[in-house]
Amino acid sequence: MRFVASALKLLFVTTLLRIVLVALTAVFALVVTPAAAPATAGGCTVDPATPKRQLRGMWISSVANIDWPSRTGLSASAQQAELRAWLDLAVQRRMNAVFVQVRPTADTFWPSSLEPWSQWLTGAQGGDPGYDPLAFMVSEAHARNLELHAWFNPYRIANHDDPSRLQASHPARRNPSWRFAYDGKLYYNPGLPVVRDFIQDVIMDAVTRYDLDGVHLDDYFYPYPAAGQTIPDAAAYAAHGAGFANVHDWRRENVNLLVRELDQRIHTAKPWVSFGVSPFGIWRNAGTDPLGSRTSGLQSYDAIYADTRLWVKQGWVDYIAPQLYWYIGYGPADYEVLTAWWAGVARDTGVQLLIGQAAYRAGASGQDPAWQDRAELSDHLYVNRRHPEVAGDIFFSARDVKADRINSFSTLANAHYTKPALLPARGTSAAPAAPAITSATRGSGGVALAWQGGGATSYAVHRVTGTPAAADPCTFADARNLLTTTRKTTFTDASATAGTAYTYYVTALNRTHQESPPSAGKAVPAGSGGGFSVVIDNADPGFTAGSGWGTSAFSGQLHGADYRFAEPVSASDPAWFRAGIPSAGGYRVEVWHPADAGYNSAAPYIVAADGGNRTITVDQRTGGGQWRSLGDFTLAAGTYNVVGVSRWTSTSGYVIADAIRITRL
Repeated sequence: MRFVASALKLLFVTTLLRIVLVALTAVFALVVTPAAAPATAGGCTVDPATPKRQLRGMWISSVANIDWPSRTGLSASAQQAELRAWLDLAVQRRMNAVFVQVRPTADTFWPSSLEPWSQWLTGAQGGDPGYDPLAFMVSEAHARNLELHAWFNPYRIANHDDPSRLQASHPARRNPSWRFAYDGKLYYNPGLPVVRDFIQDVIMDAVTRYDLDGVHLDDYFYPYPAAGQTIPDAAAYAAHGAGFANVHDWRRENVNLLVRELDQRIHTAKPWVSFGVSPFGIWRNAGTDPLGSRTSGLQSYDAIYADTRLWVKQGWVDYIAPQLYWYIGYGPADYEVLTAWWAGVARDTGVQLLIGQAAYRAGASGQDPAWQDRAELSDHLYVNRRHPEVAGDIFFSARDVKADRINSFSTLANAHYTKPALLPARGTSAAPAAPAITSATRGSGGVALAWQGGGATSYAVHRVTGTPAAADPCTFADARNLLTTTRKTTFTDASATAGTAYTYYVTALNRTHQESPPSAGKAVPAGSGGGFSVVIDNADPGFTAGSGWGTSAFSGQLHGADYRFAEPVSASDPAWFRAGIPSAGGYRVEVWHPADAGYNSAAPYIVAADGGNRTITVDQRTGGGQWRSLGDFTLAAGTYNVVGVSRWTSTSGYVIADAIRITRL
């Protein structure tokens, strides 16, 4: 899946270049700017930068160990640690869904009686990894309130054409008539009804046995065309092609049947499971078909027999996620042109439109200069705002989201993902009843909430400043007041300021994300201390650091525009945060830092407390992008260096200085 710069995809890319790059059309790129004014919904003014509902996901690829596992042969615990890190990345980036490849080459990431264990787990097809990866990923995703969409490649058997390399018990080896070789690879023959039934049985094995949120197919249907080669399915056409004028219509119908029948089987077994496809981004060009897009690239309808427009119009999928991996203004396939075209296709169908985004291209070497603009991906989401049919985005792939080359993803997140978002609702099931907040207690770690709400899958926690007599319906119109979503019935608001009064509300959501009315508000009065709270960023005048401290904006978890970093040394050389403390007394001291595996596991923070300096070490490899408490301290009145970050530590990794917050208790 996807145009990736890897050995696995090289042949696909060269094939695509032979076919896609045909005559250019003159398409003018529009200047992409944020919306000039907020929109309205239900009489409320809403901020398009903080939508209430938006799917935000990333693909986690297992084929060729692109993302996970990072290599074959890792222990079960190492594989699990890697997956947890990917899921944590999704949470840090305020995503709410992951699409994990669980059947990459006709082998599985769960113990199946139909196909062997995947070679990408242990290095040997059929090798038991020692645990159930699919069960593990469902459990871990749901613990973070992420939707888990299981990603299947339907027809691909192997990225080679030697059947003897398959496990001896592999169905494609035991049934040679089911397969064909094409362009150096092995495929199941889509024209055989027995194959179609078998592929559905494999997918349904996962659907019925695991608590999946979605079933996801990628863009590989019939093989992408290879010059000078013909798909060897003449015998299957002779046997099963009666009633079709040509082999091309027959091939399209074979794929149509797979999609339509799989849709029916999934929703018969579990109506709440979402079914979607992420196809190649062009259905047909307008030069070929007046219903097509103003593009001039490869046509999935003709090249790989994927009639994606029909699937949407017939409602055979719950969502369509075309891979729009081109930049704004690209002549053969302009992102703006294709987004508008797909929005028109999805309009009034009930099928959600998601956009597949090319995170792998942003800042990568060898890409068009347009992809060296760190705002390119962010600009795509500004385009999306013009089309209400666009329900969200999926990014390929996880490693590129993490790499964040040229700060491209950080730029996008800072413009579009500043608040959490609920997932788009599917279907028409009834919403749960409103929950009831049972307690809201201010403590040293923030405001601790608890609530009750039977029958819900997850909850959304909202906060407004002050103690209004009644909830304003506009409070819930977008995500400006949304703190988090969770599958638990407790939450601690660590961002609550001691001197500020708040009112909290909780709503309940069912499996398909219909939302209850809000709970009654629970007011929490301001704490003692007169409301004093000060934040000092590394860019503020109160910050000082020596020449050994560098400046970076690499991490998207930064506070403000950048942060400071330094190598550990056997000398303190602290970076200091200077603050004006209004009166002697108790204060909570919190710190903000980005987290990365390459940062320090025991970064020393110095607090100039009354009675002497206190040193607290913080593991900066985790817990980034949020306020972390160093503790409560007695501070003297006056303006002085209150908090320092020392370089004197025996542990390796950069020491980070970003921001501090001091709050009167």
